[in-house]
Amino acid sequence: MNLEAEIEKIVKANDANFYDTEIVTEEDGTIFRIYITQEGGISLDTCAKISRELSPFLDVYPPMSNHYRLEVSSPGIERKLIKLSHFKSAIGEKVKTRVLGIGKVKGILKIADKDSFVLETKNGEERFKYSDLGTTKTYYEWN
Repeated sequence: MNLEAEIEKIVKANDANFYDTEIVTEEDGTIFRIYITQEGGISLDTCAKISRELSPFLDVYPPMSNHYRLEVSSPGIERKLIKLSHFKSAIGEKVKTRVLGIGKVKGILKIADKDSFVLETKNGEERFKYSDLGTTKTYYEWN
């Protein structure tokens, strides 16, 4: 069984989109975090509803062997782009990345395909291979 695929089914049944999962350790324990999105933004009520529906499923199919807390959250306005689906969902948004041999690059994401993506930068359109990237995420210019 693919745990993420099953989580995605539960999320989609609530008219939301599965974004990613993350396991983090904080002072008081381990958190299994599920990120979800929705057209127009995700509400706290939607996160709570999906959390209530995922909880019994994860009791039967736990994501890890040790004790954890479940959190369902938005990935935020400034979110990491890891999977191809993340890049495709961010087309038209401002993105910053670290490219091996070049350094930091910012621009508007124009195209994302299976091997690379295109940013409209101050130098024009530039294509970057995913294999040449460090951290990549969307960003918001706070005024």
